[in-house]
Amino acid sequence: QVRLVESGGGSVQAGGSLRLSCVASGYTSQLQYMGWFRQASGKEREGLAAIIVGTGETRYTDSAKGRFAVSLNNAENTFDLQMDSLDPADTAKYYCAAGTIITTWTHVMSGRGLDYWGQGTQVAVSS
Repeated sequence: QVRLVESGGGSVQAGGSLRLSCVASGYTSQLQYMGWFRQASGKEREGLAAIIVGTGETRYTDSAKGRFAVSLNNAENTFDLQMDSLDPADTAKYYCAAGTIITTWTHVMSGRGLDYWGQGTQVAVSS
């Protein structure tokens, strides 16, 4: 079992930055992928970025490219999401997720390939 706990959410003005952090505990050695997702009110969950734990290879969706960056600290079992140039459209609840099964990037970025999810942290961007 793996537990994920997100932190770092809050309120920020448009153009500002936030850094979200996800701490993983439990059987983290079995993790193959970690990812960040978000869900705005009334909308479907959206994948943002993911990383292969063993190699550090990353993928970003169009919503995240150029503004968001992920980083993984294996020693501390933390997975961060640095978000810059935030826009009111980025307002959502942000979730960390992790998977133990080797699968495709498509499967990972959709969230279907991930087994564990955190409770989420709220981000609000005002204009």
